[in-house]
Order: sequence, then C-alpha cells, then structure tokens
Amino acid sequence: MNTTSAAAAGAVTFVWLGMVLAISFLEAPLKFRAPGVTIPIGLGIGRLVFRALNLVEAVFAVVVIALVATAGPTAAAVALTAVAAAVLVVQLVAVRPPLNRRSDAVLAGEDPAEHRSSVHLFYVGLEIVKVAALIALGCVLLAR
Repeated sequence: MNTTSAAAAGAVTFVWLGMVLAISFLEAPLKFRAPGVTIPIGLGIGRLVFRALNLVEAVFAVVVIALVATAGPTAAAVALTAVAAAVLVVQLVAVRPPLNRRSDAVLAGEDPAEHRSSVHLFYVGLEIVKVAALIALGCVLLAR
C-alpha cells in the first residue's frame, strides 16, 4: 500500500469523521436547547448546516475513494470506504428527501407534532454506521 496516499486518505477520513461527530451528534441536538430557538428556527438552521455538511462529505468521499484507489488498498480499506460512501449516498438519496418534506411542512406553519417521523431515527442509525465505518477505515489506513 502506498503509504503517502494511505496517510492522506486516513487524514481526510478522520476530518470527515470529526465533522460528522461535531454536527450530527453535538450541534444538531444542542441547537434546540438554546434559549429562544423554536422548532422552525432550529429546522431552518439544521437544513443549512446539513446541506453544507453533506456537500463537504460528498467531496471528502470522492477524495477518500481516489486516495484509497491510488494507495494499493487492502480489502478492508476498500470495504470500509464502500460502506462509508454507500451510507452517505443512502442518506442523500433516500433519507434526506422525506426529512426535507417534513421540515418544509413545519416551516410552512404546520404543527411539528403532526409531522413526527421515524425517518429521522433511520438517519441517525445510518450516521452511527457511517461513524463506525470511518473510525475503522481511518485506523486501517493509518496502520499501514
């Protein structure tokens, strides 16, 4: 395995991991506890933040895929890269659209209690899988 490409892929992987942890598991739940932040305001902020996060994640995924490919990867590195990228694709294509429809309804003035959705829990579950894959991938890449 090309150690320079592997080290660079590991670094990008851990930055990606840090962003997901900071935004999904720290910023997202805490913003609703801030004084004066209503559900519509929190949803509006969340949409902007997650749109930016997902854009950066897509760029990081492409960079990691390219670096892993040029590193002469192990089977574990390929599998973990595929898991992280696949989870991101599922989140963007299958989970974000229903979440956006829900937040659109709340932002249009509908009662948030009427728009509870288990899709949000699915998104969180996918975040946990992605975090585990990124931790494992970073460790595999930096162990080379």
